[in-house]
Amino acid sequence: MSTIPQSLCLLRLSALGDVTHVVPLVRTLQRHWPQARLHWVIDKGGFKLLEGLEGVTFHTYDKKTGLAGMRALRAELPAEGFDALLQMQVALRANLLSAFIRARRRIGYDRRRSKDLHGLVINERIPDRPGIHVLDAIGSFCEPLGLKQTGVTWDLPVPADAHAWARAQWPTDAMRTLVISPCSSHERRNWYADRYAAVADHAAAQGWRIVLCGGRSDLERRTADAIIGAMRAPALDLVGKDTLKQLPALLARADLVMTPDSGPMHIANAMGTAVLGLHAASNPLRSGPYSSVRYCVDRYDDAARRYRGKPASELKWGAKIEHDGVMALITVDDAIAAFERRRADLAA
Repeated sequence: MSTIPQSLCLLRLSALGDVTHVVPLVRTLQRHWPQARLHWVIDKGGFKLLEGLEGVTFHTYDKKTGLAGMRALRAELPAEGFDALLQMQVALRANLLSAFIRARRRIGYDRRRSKDLHGLVINERIPDRPGIHVLDAIGSFCEPLGLKQTGVTWDLPVPADAHAWARAQWPTDAMRTLVISPCSSHERRNWYADRYAAVADHAAAQGWRIVLCGGRSDLERRTADAIIGAMRAPALDLVGKDTLKQLPALLARADLVMTPDSGPMHIANAMGTAVLGLHAASNPLRSGPYSSVRYCVDRYDDAARRYRGKPASELKWGAKIEHDGVMALITVDDAIAAFERRRADLAA
């Protein structure tokens, strides 16, 4: 770009894990161009998590409002438009929404990742680099602007009262803490209550504190109750008791977070917490915890061979294998081995 942009609009509505992947891009833009005005079109859940991110003006869009909400968004945005739009979501609704945003340069995904009319609403594309993590793909949106994301920084906006709430949930002592966030937004990515309980009991036998967290859905409540019912050791049940502002502070207190591919996985990673990710339905090299793949259980290749009849290396990058029973490929011994890797690293 020949001149430094004065205004940029980022469009990434959801999900929670994906919006955390955008934050390092924001930090890169702010570091290089501190005077640029940054606007971000986001959904309500993402805004609740990231509200207070300094230097960013948020605009929320609720998919329930349809075209009327899109027209309202257009009226809310600066009338002069933006020097560039970074269109980081290829879903049809997001593509349509982006058409309501005035911008001279409209940067989107490479052709291989384009779908749902994405190519009609952009006029520039990021480099096509197969085989990279979602966070790195999002980070490459600054490259058509002449920048390069060479480091990854989050610094999520977590208020002091959220940290105070998290500190009040269990004592600050020498006991290590395993936090289990057992559910994702895709039920077929979720592991089984009895297996979570077995790993939790193993951790408790090593002197670890066990904490359960999660949202307020019936599924999360039922899953937590089943885990607690199957455990021999006690567990602190915080399911449904935190807010999206308190969740990052809670996860930051853990020595390890065990979870399937989920928003809490990426929030914990962004807070600097090690994550024991449970992957069979998705590829941890693409969508696992960016900084702690070492502690992941990876049965993605096994799932590819069983359900697609070919190794993972022959699947389209990012393919999901969300079949009934796919998570049964992850054994208790797999997860205990991952836990023990973390325990050994802490002891070293």
